[in-house]
Formats: sequence, C-alpha cells, structure tokens
Amino acid sequence: MNKSPAGEITQLLLRWRAGERAALDSLLPLVYQQLRAMALRHLRRERSAHTLQRTALVHEAFLKLVDHANVDWQGRAQFFA
Repeated sequence: MNKSPAGEITQLLLRWRAGERAALDSLLPLVYQQLRAMALRHLRRERSAHTLQRTALVHEAFLKLVDHANVDWQGRAQFFA
C-alpha cells in the first residue's frame, strides 16, 4: 500500500509515541526539510544581526522534542505546530 507522506508521518509519530525507536529513525528524514523551511520562515522575522542558523534551530528543536518521552502525538499537524 502506498501511503501519502502526511499519513506516513502520522503513523511514524504514533509508533514513536508507542515506544518504537525505529519509527523515530524513519521519521527524521521525512520531516527534516520541512522543519528547515519552517525555521527559515521564522528566522526571516528576526533582527538582521541574529547569529542562529536554521540548521541549528532545527537541531535544537528536534532535540527538545526527542527529550520528551511521553508526548501524546495525535498526528502530523500537531507535531509541526
């Protein structure tokens, strides 16, 4: 069965929530570029002299997400919000 990317992300989030480490490993490549695009949009609103780069912002945010063991992910939209 061919899943949509959004559906696949939701399924991986649910599997990760259930404790499946492999789901997190599969999730990262699927969401990385979208997280970078979101970071770029956010950083464009910052003052011009800021020093944070979008890759660093994405990595910092993802580390915080991974550190929360009991997040009750409901799906892709909640994750990106």
